[in-house]
Amino acid sequence: MIVTSATLLVTALLFGGMTLYSFGFAAFVFTALPAETAGPLIRKAFPHFYLFVIAASLAAAFGTGFLDVVSCVVMVLIAASAIFARQVLMPMINAATDAGETKRFKVLHGASVVITLAHIIASAAVLIRLGP
Repeated sequence: MIVTSATLLVTALLFGGMTLYSFGFAAFVFTALPAETAGPLIRKAFPHFYLFVIAASLAAAFGTGFLDVVSCVVMVLIAASAIFARQVLMPMINAATDAGETKRFKVLHGASVVITLAHIIASAAVLIRLGP
């Protein structure tokens, strides 16, 4: 019971945190601040966002390992793809931005958006699987 409740809470935190950051914080920053301020702020915030996703998904993977193998695999895949996004994709996006490569930036940023949307959908699916 304790593992189930804690796992549900961590998974819900992951789902809610990713959703709030993606559709709330990031969108708000770009509408509330000038682009020359918003861009650097988001660049500094994203490494922390990915660390949150990695930590929460690994914690959820641990808990789901006792409850549901499919959910555990999903959480491990979220963590692995977040590590890729943070360590590989994000530096590529920053390099494209710094070099003024608008087309490359759009493709790479689009990939990061797809990954984050997949994370949100996958964590919602785990919540549905584990819920009552």
